[in-house]
Amino acid sequence: MIKTTVQVDGMMCGMCESHVNDAVRKACRVDKVTSSHGKGETVILSQQPLEEAALKAAINATGYEVKGITSEPYEKKKGIFSFLHK
Repeated sequence: MIKTTVQVDGMMCGMCESHVNDAVRKACRVDKVTSSHGKGETVILSQQPLEEAALKAAINATGYEVKGITSEPYEKKKGIFSFLHK
């Protein structure tokens, strides 16, 4: 999995977070997307790397500004009972 973190400027509340999340889901195939107006970021989990231009265009079209995008490999955290799922 790939974890993509997008620095988003202009989010002020939970509704702003929802607008950004919806825009990301419509533009890209993602497994999970969460936004935080407090941190000014959106974190996206996906199976494949995302097309950054499409992601940026989708978020900018909602009226928010993308300040930066970073991607890194993501491994699901193993919980205390993860040994049961082998």
